[in-house]
Amino acid sequence: MKKIAIPLKDNVLCGHFGHSDVFEVFTTDEHKIVNEEQLVPPPHEPGIIPQWLHQQGVTDVIAGGIGQRAIQILNDNKINVYVGVAPKDPRELVNDLLNDTLVAGVNLCDH
Repeated sequence: MKKIAIPLKDNVLCGHFGHSDVFEVFTTDEHKIVNEEQLVPPPHEPGIIPQWLHQQGVTDVIAGGIGQRAIQILNDNKINVYVGVAPKDPRELVNDLLNDTLVAGVNLCDH
């Protein structure tokens, strides 16, 4: 079972992890989405959102851009991070990850 979080701004993949309005969190089982919920993150302060995601039981994060410190905190909490992902419907991104076709690239965050 995976719990995959995607930071959104105006219902689209947010280019900067810490500036998202909401996280769409998908619970999956055997390559199928079994639950989907939107969670409002705590205010953006260094290190807070990665810890919060860990508390939510997240196993994977799909992001456009994310700071190195956030990546390190997520990795330290055994959360996989996929960066440089192009904006797409969140359900499509999750299905891409589950089918090993998710295309990651250059981290869009420059700090």
